[in-house]
Amino acid sequence: MKYIECGWGNRWVLRTEVEHRDGSETEYRGWKGPVSVQSVYFRLWVGQTILILDSKEGWKRQQKTQSRFKCVVGLVSN
Repeated sequence: MKYIECGWGNRWVLRTEVEHRDGSETEYRGWKGPVSVQSVYFRLWVGQTILILDSKEGWKRQQKTQSRFKCVVGLVSN
């Protein structure tokens, strides 16, 4: 899967993250490669709580052990 995100809290304002089949991830600055949009999402990460509104999966809430602040809009592609 490929995630293209724009917003505040990541290493770069616009970034692409590619998840490989072996479970590893690679992060790129800017927009990377062709995109086939599967869904659009908004993610707000405050402290250890992440709230996600995804066009495909609806509302989700996650807990992480890391504490951060992020506010991003993203695309999910395959």
